Amino acid sequence: MKHTYKTKNTCSQAIEFELEDGIVRNIRFKGGCMGNTQGVAALAEGMKAEEVIKRCKNIQCGFRGTSCPDQLAAALEIAMQEEK
Repeated sequence: MKHTYKTKNTCSQAIEFELEDGIVRNIRFKGGCMGNTQGVAALAEGMKAEEVIKRCKNIQCGFRGTSCPDQLAAALEIAMQEEK
């Protein structure tokens, strides 16, 4: 299922991704630091959502209180709840 999440307190504005049987696919960040967001997307591609959440949750970017990886974790948590 395709999901879009509007990010909060990051340079990126949104994250689009698909969740198929708990596996994360086709991650696209809208905006943000291109190298970092592409790197996070490439590393998380094909992983179980639970593992991405475990690795990315609570990562901080400066004094923002969040980060693009943390926002991906938040998006995945919501998507998993929606798909139940």
